[in-house]
Amino acid sequence: MTIMGAVIAFFQSGGVFMYPIVVVLALGIAIALERYWFLSLAQLRNRKAWSQVVPLLRGGKYQDAKRLVDESGASVSTVLRYGLAKLSAARRRDDLQMAMEEGLMEVIPRLEKRTHYLATLANIATLLGLLGTIMGLIQAFTAVATANPADKADMLSASISVAMNTTAFGLMVGIPLLLIHAVLQTKSTQLVDNMEMVLVKVVNLIGDQRQAAS
Repeated sequence: MTIMGAVIAFFQSGGVFMYPIVVVLALGIAIALERYWFLSLAQLRNRKAWSQVVPLLRGGKYQDAKRLVDESGASVSTVLRYGLAKLSAARRRDDLQMAMEEGLMEVIPRLEKRTHYLATLANIATLLGLLGTIMGLIQAFTAVATANPADKADMLSASISVAMNTTAFGLMVGIPLLLIHAVLQTKSTQLVDNMEMVLVKVVNLIGDQRQAAS
């Protein structure tokens, strides 16, 4: 039997609960690919935007920096946009920091969007596998109750083997989804940490320039 044939036989012997687990797997893969693409693109855009805006900030060209972040679609540009928009009204470092933190609060939900669904889908896949096994065992014991006593042991062992396929498939779906969730969660956390570092650097840079000018 080929590998594909073994997979098909394994799937068919698992019962009807294999199908909702496949749906969960498809949803998890779709979310994982979309989130990985979005976070990777956000990381590249942030690096590009920061490399362009930092020379302007160091040179005190705040209007040029503001125009740059207004035209940029990077997440870090949103944070900087809030700070630079309040720059003229901000008298203290805390005022500037609070303005940029407001921008950060707007960005974080977009970075973490849908990632938590992966953990939920992993739990659903595992629970569907257990439910399928329980239902399979119920059917197995019901079937052997009226069977020939000499055949009961063989029938029961075969039925249990088939019922356990659902749990195995649920775990094969749930475990990778949990790992993918952890990877994406780490990636989004790193992006947030980097923007918090940018926030502190910009506040200190502008604060030091104002202090030197006075």
